[in-house]
Amino acid sequence: MSSIKNVFEAILKYGHDEDFDPAETSAFSPTDAPAGSPEKIEVLRKRVELGQPLWHRDDRVDYAGLTGAIRPRE
Repeated sequence: MSSIKNVFEAILKYGHDEDFDPAETSAFSPTDAPAGSPEKIEVLRKRVELGQPLWHRDDRVDYAGLTGAIRPRE
């Protein structure tokens, strides 16, 4: 998709999503990746490519148990 410059070109090339009917297959599994993380974004991207629903009912829904780097204010 690197040659596509905007959403209109993508629609012309790939069509629209009105006919998209996601299917839950045996490969459709939950992820523990937190929302907004590169890992979660990659999982969502793969789900779309595979024609799966974006959201799994057992995906992580919070940030419990996660730690992050603390950066001091400048």
